[in-house]
Amino acid sequence: MAHGSESASEPVLVALTAPARRSLVEGLVRTPRAEVPAPVLDADAPDAEIAEFLAGIVHTDSGFVARTGSGDRALAVIAGTAAALCGEDIPAALSHPDLPFLTGLKPPAVEALRSVLLAIETDDPDTLTAALTPLAPT
Repeated sequence: MAHGSESASEPVLVALTAPARRSLVEGLVRTPRAEVPAPVLDADAPDAEIAEFLAGIVHTDSGFVARTGSGDRALAVIAGTAAALCGEDIPAALSHPDLPFLTGLKPPAVEALRSVLLAIETDDPDTLTAALTPLAPT
């Protein structure tokens, strides 16, 4: 250090904020795309077929896209995906989605779900998004 220069020993204040929590449903619904780089699930298929699909897809790196025009089926697929990731009863989650459980998912669980369920495609995204409002953060 040169003679006469002062040391920079003053603390620097840095504002720290928690990162924004990713929404379970924000940006999830979209219009159908011709090219989808992941498996596509017909969310209007019977629950047994969906449960079998979900039990397998959660163990892959590809994720999937669901297609439906029904808000109830979209909610069921979200619940079924969460159940598959948690090792819970997938058919039960498909038939009776547990809203308090889904809205209570911690950020790592939301990230895991969104890395598996890449999108829900529909011809009417506004209606489907409105149907998923109970899962949106308040």
